[in-house]
Order: sequence, then C-alpha cells, then structure tokens
Amino acid sequence: MRRKRIAVLGSTGSIGTQTLDVIARHPERFEVVGLAAGSNRTLLREQVERFRPVVTSCASDGPDRLRAVAVESGADLVVAATVGLVALEAVLDAIERGIDVAIANKELLVAAGPLLSAAARRSGARLLPVDSEHSAVFQCVQGERADDLEGIILTASGGPFLRTSREALAAVTREQALAHPTWRMGAKNTVDSATLMNKGLEVIEAARLFDLPAERIGVVVHPSSIVHAFVVFRDGSVKAQLCAPDMQIPIGYALAWPERLLEPDGGRGFGDPLRALGAAADASRLELAFERPDLDRFPCLALAYEALRVGGTAPAVLSAADELAVEAFLDGRLRFTEIALVIEETLRRVRIDDLRALEVVRNADTAARATARELIAAREAVTTGR
Repeated sequence: MRRKRIAVLGSTGSIGTQTLDVIARHPERFEVVGLAAGSNRTLLREQVERFRPVVTSCASDGPDRLRAVAVESGADLVVAATVGLVALEAVLDAIERGIDVAIANKELLVAAGPLLSAAARRSGARLLPVDSEHSAVFQCVQGERADDLEGIILTASGGPFLRTSREALAAVTREQALAHPTWRMGAKNTVDSATLMNKGLEVIEAARLFDLPAERIGVVVHPSSIVHAFVVFRDGSVKAQLCAPDMQIPIGYALAWPERLLEPDGGRGFGDPLRALGAAADASRLELAFERPDLDRFPCLALAYEALRVGGTAPAVLSAADELAVEAFLDGRLRFTEIALVIEETLRRVRIDDLRALEVVRNADTAARATARELIAAREAVTTGR
C-alpha cells in the first residue's frame, strides 16, 4: 500500500505537533512531504530532521513558500493547522488543485468557508474536519442521506469557568483562563473555550461543513467532553460519537479517512468497557451530563450565532476581532469580560459585505482588526488612566 503523503501547515503548533505524533506511530501509512511553521525555527529543524520533508517553510519565508508546502510538495492531504488567515491562499490553491484538506483552522472556515466549499465542489477535493465536534458529526453522517438530517448538536466542555459568577469573571487571570480542565490546546483556542467563543466559531464551521442554517445547529454543555456531537434525524433517532478527550483521535480519523487507524492499545482497550467509552482507567462509573449554555455569562456564543445569521463577511469580522481581543487579554491589556465587548462593538462598527472573493475577506479582516485595535486601546487607556 502506497503511503499517504501529508503536508502540515502550522507544524509547530498544538495540532501540528499532535498530527506529527500520529504520523510517527504509523510510518507504514503516512509520509511527511511538507512542513510549514511560524516562528519556532528550533522545533521546525527538529521536525525536518525527523521526517525529512520535501518542502519546508517558516513565517519569515513569506506566503509563496507556504503555498509551495501546500501545492508543490506532492501532498495527497494538507493539514491546515495554522492560526488566523495566514494560510488562506495556500489552502484555497490546494483545494482548487484537487488536494484534500484536513481543516483544523477555525478561522479559515469561519471567514471564507463558502469560498473553500465552492472550490472543493469544482475540483472534487474533500474538506475533512479535524475539530473533535465536526469529526464527530462527520462520522455520524457516514452512510446517511442528507435529506434525513434534522440538525446537529455540538457539545462544549464549558471551560474552566462553568460555575464562575458573572462578577468573578471580570477578575479572571491569564493563568486561570489557560487552565482548561479537559483539553490540551494552544493559548488562543484555550481562551476561546473559556469564553465559549470556541463553540461559537464551531457553530459557524458546522454551518459551512454540513450546509445547515443557524437554527439547526445546537449547543449543549457537557463538562466531561466524552460525547463530542449528536446528529438528530427526522424520524427522531439520534446518533452520538463518543471518545476520550484526545485530539489525536479526530486527527487520526482525518488522516486515515475513509479508514480508521489501529492504535497500539487498540483504541483504549475493549477489555474495560468503561474505559472504552472514554472513562479514566480506574473509574468505576461514567456519567454523561448535559446542560444549556449560559449566554448571559458567556455572550460570545450568542455573538457567533448573530454573525452566522447576518452572513456575508460578519463571521470574518467576528473572528478577527476575537483574535485581537484574546491577544490583548493574554498580554494583560484587556479584562476577560471585555473580550466579548470588543467583539460586539467591532461587529457593530465594521461594514458587512457579501462574501464574493478572497479580497472581500481580506478587506473585512483588515477593517475588523483596525477597529478592534482602536477599541482595545481605548479600554486600556481607561483602565490605566492614561
């Protein structure tokens, strides 16, 4: 069997390194032909030494080199694991050439999902979800008729502040926000999980991937993160996908699709039924609890639904403003509760256009970032008294 050739964009980030961990366990199935990193040259050199890709790139090499990793490396599958829109042109170019793309970058689908989907329909390329929730939906709909689908329900862990009062949220620290109870993610995604913006972006992603309107995509809070999504069918049947909260499971599914990987421990060991369902090795019981999200304490989720309903470039504006606001919070320039306020005001101020071309996406992103920077600076000035 010929090995599947993989190019990883964002190879030194959380998803990128976990992707390479999966590949390293299955050298008989996968070959790394391209690696693109940000600024972590040291880790990139280690990855190059280990996997010997044909084409490599780092942030300082510019967009042409990033595109080369995606389309000139001979990849059968491109893993898009960058942050923001830096890889947008490279990913679109790969799709237009008929190269399958495993999407782990929320911003790409949120800001330009319709453009990527249209290109995939033209070329025959597949967009394979890597987020655990979308992977769960993707797995549940295999073999099902699209007309039988009533809707989908994504699960949210609730993050570290599920029981924190609205008043206490204003004093949340960077360290507290990054202490996620179940998932291992990069800093930006971890903060997004704490605000529930992560789930809001995933709602928009789900609309792009599964061609559903906002009212047919629900969210429930599920702190143990064992069930990743439900698919509801028109006859009242519901399918769910369960597994331990480990990103390497959906990563492996995207890499190997339409097959599944045989992991060294056989998944989690069917000799222990509870553990096979996602429980800890020493657990005597496994409880699955679900509750409604609190949109008063976590308004970012409501803002994402609003942007999806407005359409056009509103999701791109939402995503860009969130990125700047989270960055400011991590730098100590913005309070945790001000993240949503900056996003809401940016959505109100920036003009929303029809999503016609990449240039429109880029313009919306630029305008949103400029507006968010002004709003952040104004709030920082009030806080510091300058």
